[in-house]
Amino acid sequence: MDRISAFDMIKVGIGPSSSHTMGPWAAALRSLDDLRSAGLLGRVERARVTLYGSLAKTGLGHGTHMAVTLGLTGDDYLTTDTATAVARSRAVRDAGRLPLAGTHEVDFDIDSVFQPLPFHPNGVTFAFALDDGAVFEATYYSVGGGFVVKEGEEAEAAQVTLPYPSDLPAEFLRHCAQTGLPLSEVIRCNERAWRTDDAVNAKLDTLHATMRAAVYKGCHTEGTLPGGLDVKRRAPAMARRLLGLDGSHVLPQDVWFSAIAAQKPPFQQMLRWVTCFALATNEENAAFGRIVTAPTNGACGVLPAVLFYFMLFEGHNTPDAARRFLLVAGETGSFFKKNATISAAMGGCQAEIGVSSAMAAAALAEGLGGSPEQAFMAAEIAMEHHLGLTCDPIGGLVQVPCIERNAMGAIKAITAAHLAVESDPKAARVSLDAVIQTMWETAQDMSAKYKETSDGGLAQRISVNVAEC
Repeated sequence: MDRISAFDMIKVGIGPSSSHTMGPWAAALRSLDDLRSAGLLGRVERARVTLYGSLAKTGLGHGTHMAVTLGLTGDDYLTTDTATAVARSRAVRDAGRLPLAGTHEVDFDIDSVFQPLPFHPNGVTFAFALDDGAVFEATYYSVGGGFVVKEGEEAEAAQVTLPYPSDLPAEFLRHCAQTGLPLSEVIRCNERAWRTDDAVNAKLDTLHATMRAAVYKGCHTEGTLPGGLDVKRRAPAMARRLLGLDGSHVLPQDVWFSAIAAQKPPFQQMLRWVTCFALATNEENAAFGRIVTAPTNGACGVLPAVLFYFMLFEGHNTPDAARRFLLVAGETGSFFKKNATISAAMGGCQAEIGVSSAMAAAALAEGLGGSPEQAFMAAEIAMEHHLGLTCDPIGGLVQVPCIERNAMGAIKAITAAHLAVESDPKAARVSLDAVIQTMWETAQDMSAKYKETSDGGLAQRISVNVAEC
């Protein structure tokens, strides 16, 4: 199978969707690379984008149109100005003229076909009309978590030799048993095949800092989320109440986090903070903010909520503790990517919130002193109680029920971790390997209307006029 780094599963991104925003954006950038490689970039006179399946049905609310538009201008979601992204993309589409790769203007339009292409529900075709009448065309699939596969090509995978290769959790546990090392240390040994220890730490610290910034910003930004559902941001008011501050008193980021840790809150207040962290992150995601995909944008609030519970309330507030936590989370997610799916368009919300909860549970269990077996037991428990969870976003927006589901996934992860650490994994009746396979079978049996199409469930009971993004 593919060799997947922990950093493929947890990475900096832009909201609101990894599969519908980041993936199409990455595909647009790859299409420009294809044009350059063929020596055709300067000969393009017209660019036409066709969205298929789930990208067509829920693309407006997910920012797919914005993503492919800005991607074709050569803008990158890692560095783009998130505050102006929507307005800039809309201006291009309103004019029907696109500055292709920032070089020259071409005619531009976007079409939608609601039927999916055979390979995957998230398909997008880029067709470039050249000055001699020929058309240069390529189709890409956004397969979840920001991963992109070009039609006719194998999925991209880093060609590395790992000291402890594992396609299944059981294989990874054998490596831990043979070496006597915890999960995080075996994962770090594998990561050295891609980068140095210093580079690993730098990437982990960037992820941690981005999560902190998203939580802080989400807890200090008032207003209503874009898209037409008129969802009011709840995290700022909740954070103020929990800290006992009024709106006129704003603490700097480091002081703010320290003030939360200094509270030593009772259990009920801890739960409220965990909920607040998750809401804050996903409200930022829904507002096209910069967050950490873990393993998707729709599920980006679970991991930071559990991480900051671990650091602030369990007394592990050190950079090294955060690094170990993130390594375990990323590796745990990779097993779902390799053996099932992390795409809601393929597997429903169990593939997003369920996977993120399993990732967070495993990471927390090791951080609390659990063995490798207990950590994977925690992941199994978390996923077991997300099996069959549907994806039915109202209006195709990553808001209802998505934002609240992140809070629920975080609480389940915490419960699963504590339960696993207090249990004997030898007595477990279900393995992580088994629950991953069960999740995949459930995904295949699930009706398409519950797979991010907004054709069933809550999405069909509540009508909304979705604003174009």
